Amino acid sequence: MQLAPQNILELIPQAPPFVMVDTLLYTDELTSRSSFVVNDDNCLVYNGFFTEGGLLENMAQTAAARAGYLAKAENKPVRGGYIGAVKNLEVFFLPKTGQEIITEIRIENQIFNVSVITGSVHCNNELAARCEMKVFLNTEG
Repeated sequence: MQLAPQNILELIPQAPPFVMVDTLLYTDELTSRSSFVVNDDNCLVYNGFFTEGGLLENMAQTAAARAGYLAKAENKPVRGGYIGAVKNLEVFFLPKTGQEIITEIRIENQIFNVSVITGSVHCNNELAARCEMKVFLNTEG
């Protein structure tokens, strides 16, 4: 479903300067999509390019925004989490500062507090990166 604009800081446990998503655009049972404009002052920008670490963190924060959105819909607290593993990372190019990236994650498997997701990052309708990731959600708020 398309989502109304929201304050992303209410959906993710991260805080500036470590915020790598601007807007949660869409979510349904298995898929979520976010947007992010890469700024010059971003801590994961190097020499004018969003780094590989930034792309990974952006995918993970898209999953976090999804989890936060679903938690808020159930009047539950937004919980923190962390990346447990990354598999099959492919980086085709690094987005430049000033460019918008659109990230899509898909839940491939969910077991208790562990989600296996596939993520892809697009910039100017071109695939910039993709991977599979295990994301662990903290069991306490």
